[in-house]
Amino acid sequence: MKIAISGKGGVGKTLIAGGLGCFFAGKGLKTIAIDADPSPNLALTLGLLPEEARKIVPISDNKELVESKTSTGFSGVYRLTFTVDDIVRDFSVNTPCDVSLIVMGTVKSMDSGCTCGGNAVVRALLRHLIVERNEMVLVDMEAGVEHLGRGTAKNVDVMLIVTDSSIKSLETARHINLLATNAGIKQVSIVGNKVANEPQRNAIVSFAEKNNMTMLGVIPFDEYVVETEMKGETPIKNKGASSVKSIEKIGATWLNGT
Repeated sequence: MKIAISGKGGVGKTLIAGGLGCFFAGKGLKTIAIDADPSPNLALTLGLLPEEARKIVPISDNKELVESKTSTGFSGVYRLTFTVDDIVRDFSVNTPCDVSLIVMGTVKSMDSGCTCGGNAVVRALLRHLIVERNEMVLVDMEAGVEHLGRGTAKNVDVMLIVTDSSIKSLETARHINLLATNAGIKQVSIVGNKVANEPQRNAIVSFAEKNNMTMLGVIPFDEYVVETEMKGETPIKNKGASSVKSIEKIGATWLNGT
C-alpha cells in the first residue's frame, strides 16, 4: 500500500506519517518512509536523535550518487534512464521503530522545467518506490501532488490530507483534494489534527461536507506532543498518548479493510 501525506505546513503531517509508519512496522509489515518535504524532519519523529538526523544527506544533495546515476560526460546533459533499486538498499536509514527512512531532499514541480540530475534521481526513485515495490510506503510531502509526477501520482493508493481547523489549512486541503482527484489517485481523504474542542471538530467536518471531501478521522490536540517535541523526543513512542492512539486507529482502518 502506498500512502502520500500532504497538507499545509504546520498541521502535523510529519507526526501522522511517522505514527502510521511505526504502526505498520509494528504489525510486521516491511515499511519505507520517504521524507519529501523541503524541510525534512521525519527522522526525528521516527525516533532518531538530532545528531543522527543531521548526518543524513538527502538524495538530491548527494552529488556523488547523482553524478554516478546521471552523468554523460557532457556538461548540462544528463542521463535520465538508470536503476535506483540500489539506492533503497544503500541509502535508506534504519530507525528505532523498524521503519526504513529515505530523505529525498527538494523535489521540484513536474512543470518547473528542471532537468537537473538531482531532480531526475529523486523522481525516478519516487516512481520506483511507489510503482514497482511491494512494501508499505509512506510519503511525507509538501502541499500538492505535482512533484510526484503524473505517472506516479495515479499509483498512490491513498492521498491523506492533514488539516487543522483554520480556514487557511482547510482551503489548502480543498486545493490538494482537487489536485489529487484530478491526478487519478484512488482514495483521497482528510484528517483533522490538533483538534482541541467540539467547535474545531465541527468546523473541519462541516467544511469537508460542503466541499465533498471524505473525512477519515480526527486527532485531538495533545499536550504530550508539544512537551516531547520541546525535548527533542518523539511522541509516537508513547502508545497511550491520545494522539498516537488516534493515528493508529486510522492505520487500522486500512489493515482491517474498513
